[in-house]
Amino acid sequence: MNKMTMLCALSLMAASFSTSTLAADSLSGCAAKKQNVQQQINEAKKYGNTHRVAGLEKAYSEIADNCTDASLEKAREEKVSEKEQKVAEREQELREAKASGRSDKIAKKEKKLEEARDELKEARAELNK
Repeated sequence: MNKMTMLCALSLMAASFSTSTLAADSLSGCAAKKQNVQQQINEAKKYGNTHRVAGLEKAYSEIADNCTDASLEKAREEKVSEKEQKVAEREQELREAKASGRSDKIAKKEKKLEEARDELKEARAELNK
């Protein structure tokens, strides 16, 4: 019986999670941001984390008062621009390392370039939300 109860509980949690995920996927911009914070507030309340609830409620209030879809998109575009600049810098550093011929430096610079490209990819994904 204990296993059956656990399976039912897990099934209900999975169903509620997928429903909330689907709802969050249909939202964009500030509405999605507010819903994300509200979900975090609900989780923090569920676990009795009062300090986290207070911080998240402040964040929710800030979003409600100050967030506009235009300002959010502008901030995301600026982040993409910064990440593009970082990739360009890392590419230059890699070219310099290759010119030096030191394989240890080349490997480090290749790794840093790959990390910068990953960050750029994430920023672009955020922009498209």
